[in-house]
Parts: sequence; structure tokens; C-alpha cells
Amino acid sequence: MQPMEVTYVVLSVALVVVGLALVGMAARAYVQTERRSMLFLTVGFSLVVAAAVATTFSAFLTEFSESRLLLTVNYAVTTVGYLFIVTSVRAD
Repeated sequence: MQPMEVTYVVLSVALVVVGLALVGMAARAYVQTERRSMLFLTVGFSLVVAAAVATTFSAFLTEFSESRLLLTVNYAVTTVGYLFIVTSVRAD
């Protein structure tokens, strides 16, 4: 694995760890309060993390040959995740 690929994996893992921490906090808040906004926040952060994981795995599976498709799908899923996060601010 080349240095840039190692850096990509390390940063992807860091994003996933921090993202899952946010998912956990939002999920715990939802369980405690049953507020719909916390559910939207949980779903939003989950989608953002899922996009990062899927993009990293897909990049290595395709040997980085489909970068335009990978980035387009990543941006689409991440945008939907952020829409849930924005909606969480407006919910309840």
C-alpha cells in the first residue's frame, strides 16, 4: 500500500470513529428524550458515516478506477445525511 493510500485509510477510520461517537450520542439522546429531532440526527450521522465507509471499501475494491462514480455516490449519500441533520434542527 502506498503512503497516500495509508493516509486515506487512516483518515477514513478516524472519520468513522468520530462519526460513530456522534451516532451513539444522538441515539442515546433519542432513547432518553424520544424527541424526533434526535432520531433525525441519528439517521443523518449514520448516513454520513455509511457514505465514508462505503466509499473507502469501494475505492479499494475498484482499485480507485471509478473515482467519479465513487465521489458522486458519496456526495449523494452524504448530502441526504446532512439533510437529515438540518431537519433535526427544525424538528419538534
